[in-house]
Amino acid sequence: MDPRLFFFILFSLFIASTCDESNNDMIIRQVVSDENNNKVMNTLESHFDAFKHKFQKLYASKEEHDYRFSVFKANMQRASRNQILDPSAVHGVTQFFDMTPREFRKHLGLRSRVKVKFPSDASKAPILPTDNLPEDFDWRDHGAVTPVKNQGSCGSCWSFSTTGALEGANFLATGKLESLSEQQLVDCDHECDPEEQGSCDAGCNGGLMNSAFEYTLKAGGLMKEKDYPYTATDHGTCKFDKSKVVASVSNFSVVSLDEDQIAANLVKHGPLAVAINAAYMQTYIGGVSCPFVCSKRLDHGVLLVGYGAAGYSPIRMKEKPYWIIKNSWGESWGEKGYYKICKGRNVCGVDSMVSTVAAVHHH
Repeated sequence: MDPRLFFFILFSLFIASTCDESNNDMIIRQVVSDENNNKVMNTLESHFDAFKHKFQKLYASKEEHDYRFSVFKANMQRASRNQILDPSAVHGVTQFFDMTPREFRKHLGLRSRVKVKFPSDASKAPILPTDNLPEDFDWRDHGAVTPVKNQGSCGSCWSFSTTGALEGANFLATGKLESLSEQQLVDCDHECDPEEQGSCDAGCNGGLMNSAFEYTLKAGGLMKEKDYPYTATDHGTCKFDKSKVVASVSNFSVVSLDEDQIAANLVKHGPLAVAINAAYMQTYIGGVSCPFVCSKRLDHGVLLVGYGAAGYSPIRMKEKPYWIIKNSWGESWGEKGYYKICKGRNVCGVDSMVSTVAAVHHH
């Protein structure tokens, strides 16, 4: 048995015994002897049983069950590695633990590209003063963020990042927080990247937030979620009704890589559409993620809603400044649907593709 996996099992049991969670969330506690692999296997099976119970997983056959258990064990090893590489966060069992890397990618959806380019309508955001930025800021405290949504197994993260940014901008323009339709973007937005032929927003097969802002600008706006509800599929026809638009794009801008400028734009203009590498997110439970090694290849679109001066790390015993990210995998993932990632060095590419959007004031 890989000693790192054994360490992770012990660590998981420690977390389970110290976290104040409901019985369904508790991992079954067992005493594990490192001289007895059978007991370790029993513990893995107990983890898998707890996982199936918590996330209501049912498999059609014994063969499928056994295959998913083998995938689960591989993901336990992945979590063990992630915990070692990212000790300031807590990594463990999430709803994605019976998924292969290929299956997990269906829960992402950012169209990756070698060099980030932006639509011609996207100007560079003006440089803002940064002298008097608050030490901590969170748009959730100011009413500009809708509840966490769930994209399901559809690669539509880009649409949730887009709606989240426009929801915040529309709140600043109108004082109303409207939940906007991702499905409109999934069904109707086929806007193409101006610099890369054939790279177009493509429903569950991925897209880019700036292309989606461009579509929204041209279409005249987005409808409410309840008027055009999300289905997590892209087989439908476009059902856009311009008479039901509740939020429109006035303009959108690209924010520089400078973290003070990102913070200043966040505070002044509302939540920002950002891209990130999601490598550590499959196993993330909580804390401030600050991995020693992380690719800057962007594969997931999320929403930057705030930042904090210091996040307590139980492992490193250090305080870390961090960004607060709203994800689109439901409230059962991460910190009630949110991810904290450390500020300071473009970790996992979080500073590389940042956009701000302004909304038209609708009467």
